[in-house]
Amino acid sequence: MTTLGTPLSATATKVMLLGSGELGKEVLIALQRLGVETIAVDRYDNAPGQQVAHHARTITMSDPAQLKALIETEKPHLVVPEIEAIATPMLEELEAAGAVRVIPTARAARLTMDREGIRRLAAETLGLPTSPYVFCDSLAELQAAIDGKIGYPCIVKPVMSSSGKGQSKIGGPADVKAAWDYAMAGGRVSHGRVIVEGFIDFDYEITQLTVRALGANGQAETHFCEPIGHVQVSGDYVESWQPHPMHPKALEESRRIAKAVSDNLGGQGLFGVELFVKGEQVWFSEVSPRPHDTGMVTLCTQWQNEFELHARAILGLPVSTALKSPGASAVIYGGVDAHGIAFDDVEKALQLPQTDLRLFGKPESFEKRRMGVALAYDADVEQARVRAKQAAALVRPRAA
Repeated sequence: MTTLGTPLSATATKVMLLGSGELGKEVLIALQRLGVETIAVDRYDNAPGQQVAHHARTITMSDPAQLKALIETEKPHLVVPEIEAIATPMLEELEAAGAVRVIPTARAARLTMDREGIRRLAAETLGLPTSPYVFCDSLAELQAAIDGKIGYPCIVKPVMSSSGKGQSKIGGPADVKAAWDYAMAGGRVSHGRVIVEGFIDFDYEITQLTVRALGANGQAETHFCEPIGHVQVSGDYVESWQPHPMHPKALEESRRIAKAVSDNLGGQGLFGVELFVKGEQVWFSEVSPRPHDTGMVTLCTQWQNEFELHARAILGLPVSTALKSPGASAVIYGGVDAHGIAFDDVEKALQLPQTDLRLFGKPESFEKRRMGVALAYDADVEQARVRAKQAAALVRPRAA
């Protein structure tokens, strides 16, 4: 039996989100609709999720002492990591002591906070197909790995970053130094370590949203959303759509891989599993034990979007991954470097049929910072893609 209390009372069910950007904001809204008391934590004030939560707290989440003090003060029932740069050893310590339950587990948060832990788990422990890879601690090691094993072209990524930051494709020796420098600048924590991956000649990439939720018997069951196709530029998502057409055998293999990874990580919640696909072949790329940026399309495509699925699953409630309509999403960039920007021509975007917008409310804009997303639904997914991109292009951010 699941019992939910009343916010701001002695019976409150309290959930703390570590990271309160646009994805966390939607999780917080989903939790509040179920009467959960929410605590939004971020590294800067007035983050999107802090604007809607019951409580807003600003700390350096990678500082173990600050993180422990906040959790011990607030005493949440659940702690939900929403970003990578968190002092995960402290979460493991607090979970082991019975002080808090971490979503999906503290071990999963630690393994997935950087690309090394999860890649070694997938390739070396679970034996799942991945691109060839080497971890490097210096520019010299990177060059040696490329020369000795990986070859050109290849992909270089910081071991810890978000939304593709610091990721680049290397076409030849002249690109290596620039790729190393870009990775160092883009990592969430600058500790000079990258992964270099051999390039896979894939047809497309998908995100397989996978949900571990309790069934009627109280045991964890695995649910799959329809596959999400997406386009990335420099490792950063710019549009996504659902469903993405796939060969039945490729879909079966994608779900086999996604289940193997999520079962090993354990716990309850939603996992965003990224995969490369060529024909019937599938390779594991990455996993996030939380809602995925490409999954924002589910705000218009599913009866329960990825944020509602995450909220329900972590609370022990039933879930449904049923598709409502094919649809698409397209990113709205800031376009300018400024504080407190304004958005013009919002009405023009919404005059397009079957469209919607989410403007995230980030207090500071950068030219290539994701500040919103346009959504469109249509029985024809390609028409939805066209309309989502049209709507995104009509919104004009500017310095206020």
